[in-house]
Amino acid sequence: MRFLLPYFKRYQKDIFLGQGFKLVEAVLELILPLVMAALIDDGVKTGSRAVIWQKTGLMLLIALIGVATALVCQVVASRASQNFGTELRHDLFAKINALSAQDIDKIGAPALITRMTSDINQLQQALAMLIRLVVRAPFLAIGSIVMAMILDIELSAVFLITTPLIALLLWFVMKKTLPFFKTMQKKLDGLARISRENLEGARVVRAFSRQKEETERFEAVSRDYTKTAVRVGQWSALLNPATSAVMNLGVLAVLWLGAGRVQDGFLTQGVVIAFINYLAQILLQITVVANLTVIFTKAGASALRVGEIMEMQPALQEGGGAEPDKTAPAVTFDGVDFCYPGGGENALSGLTFSVEKGRTVGVIGGTGSGKSTLVQLIPRLYDATCGTVRLFGQDVRDYRMDALRGMVGMVPQGAALLSGTVRDNVRWGKQDATDDEIRRALQIAQAWEFVEKLPEQLDSVIEEGGKNLSGGQRQRLTIARALVRRPDILILDDASSALDFATDAALRQAIARETDGMTVFIVSQRAGSIRNADTIIVLDDGRIAGMGTHEALMETCPVYREICLSQLSEKEAAQ
Repeated sequence: MRFLLPYFKRYQKDIFLGQGFKLVEAVLELILPLVMAALIDDGVKTGSRAVIWQKTGLMLLIALIGVATALVCQVVASRASQNFGTELRHDLFAKINALSAQDIDKIGAPALITRMTSDINQLQQALAMLIRLVVRAPFLAIGSIVMAMILDIELSAVFLITTPLIALLLWFVMKKTLPFFKTMQKKLDGLARISRENLEGARVVRAFSRQKEETERFEAVSRDYTKTAVRVGQWSALLNPATSAVMNLGVLAVLWLGAGRVQDGFLTQGVVIAFINYLAQILLQITVVANLTVIFTKAGASALRVGEIMEMQPALQEGGGAEPDKTAPAVTFDGVDFCYPGGGENALSGLTFSVEKGRTVGVIGGTGSGKSTLVQLIPRLYDATCGTVRLFGQDVRDYRMDALRGMVGMVPQGAALLSGTVRDNVRWGKQDATDDEIRRALQIAQAWEFVEKLPEQLDSVIEEGGKNLSGGQRQRLTIARALVRRPDILILDDASSALDFATDAALRQAIARETDGMTVFIVSQRAGSIRNADTIIVLDDGRIAGMGTHEALMETCPVYREICLSQLSEKEAAQ
C-alpha cells in the first residue's frame, strides 16, 4: 500500500488540522460531565439560581464551541477525502489506459470497474474517518477512564471491569465478521461482471429469450452475496444488545456503589452522574473504534486491490526513440510466434514475410487461424512471444507507443464508437482534423452518404456505443476515424463484415484510389474482399499456408482454393 503515501502527504495538513479540531472537541466533551456535576452539586442541590445559570451558560458555550470545531473538521475531512478520491480515481484511470490489452484481459473489465468505484469509495471513507475519529475516539475512551479515576478511584473499578468486557465482545464479533469483507468485495466483482455482460449483450439475451435464465443467474450470485452480508449482519447484530447489557450493568453498579459512597460522604450526586456520563462515553467510543476497525479493514482490502493495479508493470514497456526508415519495408515479420497468456498452444507460429510500402495485403483463413492476432502485433497491442515485428526497419518494441500508433490506423473487428457527435468520433483519429478532412474521410469510407442525411450532419449525436446507428454505419464511421489521420499503415480487421457487397466494393475501390503510398492490410472472411490485393496471406492454424496473388494461390494453395470455392463458383473464382 506504499502507493497511497504520496496522496496522504498531499493532505497531511488537512489530516492534522482536522484531527486538531476533533481533539479540541474531545477535550470539551470530557469537561462537560464535570460542569454537569458542579451544576447539580453547587446549583440544583443548594438551590442557587446564579450557579445554575452560570453553569448552564458555560455548558452552552462548550457545546457551541464543540459544534463549531466539529463542523470545521467535517468540512476539512470532506474536502480532503473527496479530493483524494478524485485524484486516485484519475490516476487509476490513467494507469488502466497505460496497461496493455493482455493486462486488461487478465484482470477483467468488471473487476477494474469495481476498483474504480466501490474500492476507491471505501478508501475515501477511510480517509474521512481517519481525520474525524481516529484521534477523537481513543482519546475520549482513555480520557473518560482517567477522569473517572481522578473523581473516585474506588468507583472507577467498575470501568476497569466493564471496559475489558465490552472490548472482548467487540473483538469476538470483529473476529467473526472481518474475514467476510474481502469475500464480499470479490463477490461484488461477480455481480458487476454479470450486470455488465447483460447490459452489453441485452439484444443477444432478448434474441435468444434468455431473460429468465440470466435473471436466475444474477439472482444466484446476488443471493450468494446476500448470504455473506446476512452472516456479517447476524454477528454484528449481537454487538448492540450485548454491549448495551454490559453498559446497563455498569450503570447499575455505578448507581449501587455510588449511592453507598454518597451516603458515606465520599461522593456527591453530581459526581455519580458524571461517572454515568463517562461510562456512556466509553461504550460509545469503543463501539466507534470497532466500526473504525471494520472501515479500515475494508479499506485495507480495497487498497490492496487498487494497489494491485497501480503497482502493476504493464506487459508492454515503452520503447525508445527509434525513427522509421521510410526506405525499408513497411512491415516485416521475422520468425514470429505468439501465444496468448494461458492459451497453451501458439496462436501464431513461424510467421516470416515482408511487405513493401504502398502495397495492399489481404489476410484470410478459417475461423481461429490467427488473422486478427497477426494484425494486432503490428501496432503492438500484444508483443510477439518469439521473433521480431518491424515497421520501416525498426523493431516495434523500439518505438515510443505514441509514435508507433501514430503511423498505424486500425479498424478493429468490433465497431466501437463513443457518445458524442459524428465529428467528435472521427476526430479520435486526428484531434485537429478540419471539417473538410472529416468529410473526405467519410466519403472514402462510404459514410458521407448517410451522414449528410442526418439532421445535424457532423453535429449529429451518436449514443453510447453507436446504438442509434446500424452495424454497417458504425463500421464505416470507424473506418473514417482511421482514415482521417492518413496513416502510413491502414489495418482493416474484418471491418466490412456488416457491409453489403456493393458498398464493400465501393469502399475497397475508394481506399485503393485515395490512399496512394499507404500500406493496407485487409483482414476478411470474404474471398471477394481481398482477391485484388497485391499479396494475400493465407493462414491455417496460426501458420502461413500460402502467400501470393489470387491467381497464384488458386493454383498452389489448397486452403485458399477451398475457401474461395466455398464462397464463389469455379468461374467466379477464376475471373
